[in-house]
Amino acid sequence: MAKTVFIIDDSTTVLMSVESILTRLGFNVEKARDGEEALSKLNSGLRPNLIITDINMPRMDGITFIGNARTLGACRFTPILVLTTEQEQQKRNEARAKGATGYLVKPVAAEQLKAVINQVLPGSIA
Repeated sequence: MAKTVFIIDDSTTVLMSVESILTRLGFNVEKARDGEEALSKLNSGLRPNLIITDINMPRMDGITFIGNARTLGACRFTPILVLTTEQEQQKRNEARAKGATGYLVKPVAAEQLKAVINQVLPGSIA
C-alpha cells in the first residue's frame, strides 16, 4: 500500500511541484496551506507516514506546527522534514529542537528529495 506524505506550504507552486515529485515516486499526497489547517487535519484522523512543512506561513508557522504535532501521540515518531527558503543555522536549530527530522532548503531537486525520503522512510521508494 502506498505511503502518505503530508505537505504543508502556503505556496501553491511549491505544493504542486512537491506533489508532482511525490506522486511520481508512488506516494499518496495530502496538503495544507498552514500549520493551523495541518493540525486540524491531523486531529481529524490524518495519519501520514511523512510530513514536509515550510517554516514561513500565515496563521501558524512551521516551527510552531512541529512543536504541536510532536505532542500528538500519532505524530510523535512521524518523520517531519522542513522545506524552506530559510538558510540560517538558528532556524535549523529551532526546527530540530521542536522535533524536525531533517531540513531542506528550497528549491529542492527531485533527486535530493528522493534521497532524503529514502533516509527517513527506508524502503518506501522502489
